[in-house]
Amino acid sequence: MSGLKTTSQTDLARLRATGDFAWDGTDEDDRPLSREEMQAGIDANYKKRGRPVGALKESTTIRFDRDVLEMFRASGPGWQTRMNAALRDWLKSHSPTRNS
Repeated sequence: MSGLKTTSQTDLARLRATGDFAWDGTDEDDRPLSREEMQAGIDANYKKRGRPVGALKESTTIRFDRDVLEMFRASGPGWQTRMNAALRDWLKSHSPTRNS
């Protein structure tokens, strides 16, 4: 017979082997969550994922010079937001259209 043999059970098998958990009522931290509490936690976790509803930003692909990107990235987390702010500030004094 080939393959690895292990003497330990998987987590699921171990849980099934121990049977139902009986809370003794002494320590509130040991109390298992109710179905409603568990579902509320799951729902709250899903709400945190992804872009906020109503976000006005649009994903795009754009090319910048390497040195410009390195400088913004070197400033740490939030560099994309700062780059957006720099472009917005530039737009206050310049026209985005080309004058011919």
